[in-house]
Parts: sequence; structure tokens; C-alpha cells
Amino acid sequence: MLHTAMTDRPPRTFKTIWFAKAATKARIRDDELCEAVREVMKGQGDDLGGGVFKKRLNKNMHRSIILAKGRRAWVYAYLFAKKDRANIDESELMAFRKLGNLYARKTDVEIAKELEAKELVEICHDSQA
Repeated sequence: MLHTAMTDRPPRTFKTIWFAKAATKARIRDDELCEAVREVMKGQGDDLGGGVFKKRLNKNMHRSIILAKGRRAWVYAYLFAKKDRANIDESELMAFRKLGNLYARKTDVEIAKELEAKELVEICHDSQA
């Protein structure tokens, strides 16, 4: 198990503003994203290494890239339609791993600033009901 807290509720989970727009266009709701994070925490997703996970969404029509380096917070970073491409390539994977490392080092103050600037949107948290 990836997260030692209660697995029925996800830890702090965010989506980038880019991902938020793409998810809205694909009609993927935040509650679906929170459920998908819970599933990834239970091992029901593809661990691409380095804190990068791929998870199928929207009845298997879309793929998401989730960053969880350090497992302190989960960030939805990328979304693509299965019909448009099969997977990300190696250079994209390396870039997502670097981005995951960056998020793992961010302080709560830095995260709060990104939320205030609307660069990130918080969608679920382990203290929420």
C-alpha cells in the first residue's frame, strides 16, 4: 500500500490548471479524480517509477499522469485520450519525474501560493469528509 493513512479518503490531491481545463473538456469530474487516486494508492494504476503514475479515467477513454513523489501530495499533471496516443514517451516520462521531484520539495507555503495564483486546484484532501 502506498499511503499508510486511511485509504478510503485520498491525501491532498491537486490538478494543474492545464489538467483542470483538459478534464473539464473531457467531462471528468473531481470526485472521479479523487476515486482514481484512491485506486492508485491501492495499486490499481501503472507505476511508471520515480513517483509517476498512469491511471485510466473516463471509462477507459482517457489516461492521466499523476505525480506523487514522496506520496505527500498527488498532482494530476497530464491527460490524454487513448484514441490519440498509446502512451507517453521516454523523454516525457523523464520530464514528469523531474516535475514530481519539484513538487516533492515544495513547502506548504509554496503550495498555498500556487493555489492562490490558481496554478493548482485542490480537489480532495484526507481531512475532508
